[in-house]
Amino acid sequence: MATRAPCVTDEWYHCYNRGVDKRVVFRHTRDYERFLALLYTSNGRKSEAMSSRFNLDLRSILAEKDDRGDPLVDMAVYCLMPSHVHLVVKQLVDGGIAKFMQKVFTAYTMYFNSRSARTGALFAGTYKAKHIDDDRYLKCVVPYVLLNPIELFQPKWREGARDLVAAEKQLSEYQFSSAISFVGGESLTTKITGTGIRDYYDRLPSLMQMLQDATEYHKEYSPEY
Repeated sequence: MATRAPCVTDEWYHCYNRGVDKRVVFRHTRDYERFLALLYTSNGRKSEAMSSRFNLDLRSILAEKDDRGDPLVDMAVYCLMPSHVHLVVKQLVDGGIAKFMQKVFTAYTMYFNSRSARTGALFAGTYKAKHIDDDRYLKCVVPYVLLNPIELFQPKWREGARDLVAAEKQLSEYQFSSAISFVGGESLTTKITGTGIRDYYDRLPSLMQMLQDATEYHKEYSPEY
């Protein structure tokens, strides 16, 4: 079996994973919120049992005093879809991405299996991590991730069948991505993401530019999902 090369510290990666057999892994709002809470609580060097904290809702967890320790990754953007997850992260310490992802996916699988009275793997193997090796690639993959939810409302948007006015409204109302935080809006989950990504922009892109960049990314890099 091939061994994946370790992620490089201070480099950006597009990380993603899908439910085993393409199954739905987020069935209810509480499932999405549990994963979002894990993105926050797992991003630190301290190791702790998380189960007691999840008696709280997501808002309460994010409002707690930050005692996670130094962060493992800088989260640029994220998007949770019913059957898969996209993250764009920079590794801040050696082994940081691997440790962060292991904490998040193990904890979420335990939660999901407990609620569903099931056992075994929930996701299709280990996560995938594509190295983002230049600024152009970074500026393509960020909108690709953030615009994923449009597929739920406009399945043919990548082929040009798109309503930008509707798409803007749909994205602004989608609770499980960092689109609102990225463009500077008020969002409950702003604490999950870092600010490092903003250094790559003189100004944040418009929705139209994001759509164009995402379409370019889809054609050139052909992501698996």
